[in-house]
Amino acid sequence: MSAVSAASSGTTDTARYREFKMPDVGEGLTEAEILKWYVQPGDTVTDGQVVCEVETAKAAVELPIPFDGSVHELRFPEGTTVDVGQVIITVDVAPGSGDAPAAEAEPAAAAAAADDDEEPQGRQPVLVGYGVAQSSTKRRPRKAAGAAEVPAPAEAPAPAVNGHGAAQSPAGSAAASGARALAKPPVRKLAKDLGVDLASVVPTGDGGIVTRDDVHAAAAAVAPATEPVPEPAPVRAAQPAAEADARETRVPVKGVRKATAQAMVDSAFSAPHVTEFVTVDVTRTMKLVEELKGDKDLAGLRVNPLLLIAKALLVAIKRNPEVNAAWDEANQEIVHKHYVNLGIAAATPRGLLVPNIKDAHALTLPQLAGELGELIATARDGKTSPAAMQNGTVTITNVGVFGVDTGTPILNPGESAILAVGAIKPQPWVHKGKVKPRQVTTLALSFDHRLVDGELGSKVLADVAAVLERPKRLITWA
Repeated sequence: MSAVSAASSGTTDTARYREFKMPDVGEGLTEAEILKWYVQPGDTVTDGQVVCEVETAKAAVELPIPFDGSVHELRFPEGTTVDVGQVIITVDVAPGSGDAPAAEAEPAAAAAAADDDEEPQGRQPVLVGYGVAQSSTKRRPRKAAGAAEVPAPAEAPAPAVNGHGAAQSPAGSAAASGARALAKPPVRKLAKDLGVDLASVVPTGDGGIVTRDDVHAAAAAVAPATEPVPEPAPVRAAQPAAEADARETRVPVKGVRKATAQAMVDSAFSAPHVTEFVTVDVTRTMKLVEELKGDKDLAGLRVNPLLLIAKALLVAIKRNPEVNAAWDEANQEIVHKHYVNLGIAAATPRGLLVPNIKDAHALTLPQLAGELGELIATARDGKTSPAAMQNGTVTITNVGVFGVDTGTPILNPGESAILAVGAIKPQPWVHKGKVKPRQVTTLALSFDHRLVDGELGSKVLADVAAVLERPKRLITWA
């Protein structure tokens, strides 16, 4: 059987085969690309098991299946972009039972149709933790070549998924009570890879949940008696072979690149940008960074110049709160925000992401260091959730890590200001009347001139520079 089988011709037993549709991941997104299949036709799946990973314009998300059975067919290969609501996998929920009698199939199909009629139109199941779409715009579904339409059975509710893609299962006991073992999708996949029967594992997690350590312990106990079974090779989308002497290569615009491009166009042509620059001696800040690395309160945390730059910007916003605002074009209002969700532009394998630290203004320096470290690590691992990139107020982009002196950054849509930090390097500088080598950087602040006047923008940039020049101001100004 091929990894991605074509839909079989003839009548489909809707009582036996269940369809799993691409769920609505929220935030107004209408499509997602299938990155990887974790199952193949013929594999057994259980309720809550992760079957594939998809990528939206905002994040990579693992999708759990909401019922038990055997994989009948995968409707799309890896690399395919699928609209929300399209069937991506069908599951045989009664494997080995043979064809059901027509008399039984018809009532089941009628019941399924009745259930479908009761569902609200224009909405698909939502992955909890990824927001709710603000619109129900419908798009014409794209069918795989040769695929036939399959009557939809009664839908089971989509499982709740937390911000990291882990299914939230109801409480229950293990095999001793005859109930299904409780485990998160990644743990179920680990058990499957190691050939461990979850029903036989003694759980140690809160509420009787099987943990990764439980699975590893069970695998170690049976290791001498069993050999690992090689996992079937995942489906790969067919890619055209590139000729060695090709003068051009065309790459489809999709995912993060597509979303970033649209956001930058919208921002550049809707908000009048102004960019101001200042070059500042940050020698004292660099010395403070080295001192903080040895501080016991910051042990194990990410301590670098970006941490103090972020703190300096937060102090500048506290002193000039009018800069922390947004322009509401629809209502012709300026929205002053009494919180700071600090965005950090991060270069990742998926492209440029701008997750933000919620309520950064209320964090202590150790708390801010912890949030920065987690934000950057999560972004680089491709695990940033859509919610983490929503509702930012101001952003920092550190182009200095690439050796660049500075730039003219474009505002993140909906925000009023963005600070670009250039490379920090030794330069000749007049210090106490003498020319000395000092650690110097150039800052650039872009702001929306509809709501931030030149005076306000200049004050914010000057305050950031003043704190970085003399970081003791963090004590007196914070």
